[in-house]
Amino acid sequence: MNLNVVILAAGQGKRMHSNLPKVLHPIAGKALVRHVIDTARSLSPVRLCVVYGHGGDAVRAALPDADLRWALQAPQLGTGHAVQQALPQLAGDGTTLVLYGDVPLTRPETLRRLLKAAQDGLAVLTVELADPTGYGRIVRDGAGRVVRIVEQKDATAEEKAIREVNTGIMAIPTARLAGWLAALSNDNAQGEYYLTDVVAAAVAEGVPVNAAQPDGEWEVLGVNSKVQLAELERVQQRRIAQDLLEAGVRLADPARLDVRGELACGRDVAIDVNCVFEGRVELAEAVDVGPNCVLKNVRVGAGARIAAFSHLEDAVVGPDCVVGPYARLRPGAELGPEVHIGNFVEVKNSTIAAQSKANHLAYVGDAKVGERVNIGAGTITCNYDGANKHLTVIEDDAFIGSDTQLVAPVTVGRGATLGAGTTLTRDAPPETLTVSRAKQLSLPGWQRPVKKPKK
Repeated sequence: MNLNVVILAAGQGKRMHSNLPKVLHPIAGKALVRHVIDTARSLSPVRLCVVYGHGGDAVRAALPDADLRWALQAPQLGTGHAVQQALPQLAGDGTTLVLYGDVPLTRPETLRRLLKAAQDGLAVLTVELADPTGYGRIVRDGAGRVVRIVEQKDATAEEKAIREVNTGIMAIPTARLAGWLAALSNDNAQGEYYLTDVVAAAVAEGVPVNAAQPDGEWEVLGVNSKVQLAELERVQQRRIAQDLLEAGVRLADPARLDVRGELACGRDVAIDVNCVFEGRVELAEAVDVGPNCVLKNVRVGAGARIAAFSHLEDAVVGPDCVVGPYARLRPGAELGPEVHIGNFVEVKNSTIAAQSKANHLAYVGDAKVGERVNIGAGTITCNYDGANKHLTVIEDDAFIGSDTQLVAPVTVGRGATLGAGTTLTRDAPPETLTVSRAKQLSLPGWQRPVKKPKK
């Protein structure tokens, strides 16, 4: 079956109270419309068209995908008018699936069910709501067949009592679509061209109209306000947490987890509360992530422990490492096996080899650190001269005393020791103690100043 997908994304979203187009607001770290596009792609359509309008330049800039076709709707005169704008972009046979850029969580399985229901005609995705206020009602005949959809503003009191509602998602035979759209009228309470009126047109022509239902109401919920955006965010996070739990991940509290991208976990991974995962994060077997951590585009090796309040971005953590608490790994940080990065230590664009340690209050930037190196508290690599960054090399088995400054470019030789308080401006030879500090003086008889009494 040739499948066209049309995604309606032209709405302004006034109730969002935002300059950002509604469909670009994020759910789980991804724009609403991006969720819809990714779902549509899973159905292998021959044409994928986005109808845009308000904030059009921003929407197109945010979606540079080469396979997308675009149709401008200006002005916005209703859903039927929106699909009309997409007609020139569609293949002329098969089925056209109409989706909405602000309805992000519909599952591919549900849409496949809808497409199957449309094999002999037109199909509508419907759902029963306890409170159907605001939705178009599904009107069926005495035999239970769908005969039309009536919008809330045009419904009679009897029709308003119907609980089965239209979600807006429809699968329509493409060959008939142009004719049905051309016959639409805007003689209704809103003065718009409703796509839902094609249902009555199909019935009039004897085309079967079928219905399919999602497994959960949340699949068809749209976003029209920040309140609804927050509600759907929690729905999606609960779904993600459920999948993780079923895969064997131990979550201290599934309600206090935020995955804003893709999180892949090995066996026996444990995640404490209030952790945020962004981009692509990979946690190997038996990784333990403490509370209140943020990991963005990070790979963590087996058996590693990320302690509380640590922030890792674009970094690699080797197996059996210990990071944190209160540690920061910035882009380009790469830790070998069994490395320890302690509290208030920052590592940026540096490789630190196996079993090396920086346990307290240090900055390691633009550095290459060997194996079994000890970096004392208060140590910093002075990597920036005001214009350029320079490399610090610390070779295997070196010992860097506390409160040391390494003024790059500089090399500390294998097995070298730097005494506490050293400011290193030249290479330190291997297997040697290097000390650079002012001569200590003691002045007998020196008197500390006395504070003068107030007048």
